[in-house]
Amino acid sequence: MEKEQDLPLLCYFEGNVIPLADAKIGILTHAFSYGTGFFEGIRAYYNEDHKQLYMFRALEHYERFEQSARILMISLKKSAQEMVDLTGELLRRSGIQSDAYIRPMGYKADEVIGVRLHDLRDEMYITVQPFGNYIDIDRALNVGVSSWKRTDDNMIPARGKITGAYVNSAFAKSEAILNGFDEAIMLDSEGHVSEGSAENLFMFRNGVAYTPPVTSNILEGITRLTLMTLLREDLGIPVYERVIDRTELYVCDELLLCGTGAQIAPVGSVDHRQIGNGGVGPIARALQSRYFDVVKGNVPKYSHWCTPVLSETRQPVTI
Repeated sequence: MEKEQDLPLLCYFEGNVIPLADAKIGILTHAFSYGTGFFEGIRAYYNEDHKQLYMFRALEHYERFEQSARILMISLKKSAQEMVDLTGELLRRSGIQSDAYIRPMGYKADEVIGVRLHDLRDEMYITVQPFGNYIDIDRALNVGVSSWKRTDDNMIPARGKITGAYVNSAFAKSEAILNGFDEAIMLDSEGHVSEGSAENLFMFRNGVAYTPPVTSNILEGITRLTLMTLLREDLGIPVYERVIDRTELYVCDELLLCGTGAQIAPVGSVDHRQIGNGGVGPIARALQSRYFDVVKGNVPKYSHWCTPVLSETRQPVTI
């Protein structure tokens, strides 16, 4: 087999599999002008011992992709399972044998002027590429509460991964970085803790885990659901979804951010207040260890979350 770096990265673009370098949209594309698109972020992890690449919870991601499509009135031509199969084919044909990132996107593709969702052509793409850490997860992050509020469900719903909504995250992230922090924590319109700029949040107090409810304008995160399961079933830590106040973060025992991109990112301080010992706490460290065992297909009880990609017996899917 050719080496990974010798093979061109392929993508699925508007009905065809083509080299990623050849996938282009026009500058008048509606989604580019008005943010009328949505996306997913999916990871695949390479297990050197297994000589296998596993997509993690790919079906759940594509089911959420379908939900975002409904919110934006976009019609998809493929089912969630068909998109899983197609993604596996792209990873294989691109020769990727390392940790990877998968980015599907649906969007309004007409090159027209005018704000609306109806009566426009719907298209999608899927890209795959080798990818490492999005955030440094080997140390504790120093975060700040942003002056930018999280968008409300009745404004731009965070429940859908809508491209236009991520300017809200960009404002918060740049504010945090330029103010000397690593990451931002955003509050909802009521002043309660929502999430990071692009991560869900868990707070630990007195041996109990708390995470904001889906009604606090959070993304209904798949990594969030994964950690809720691991905390309860593997670490024996109760988990409650409830409203969290800003100052609770200042006095908690541990805090972490999580997401497909961020994975599990411990927090060492909030608004210059030290959390715990200021480093990676014992719960975060235990979660990281368990999580990376799970995503690499090393834990049989969670093997249904891991879709193997590199198999000589799998047949190419119909494009």
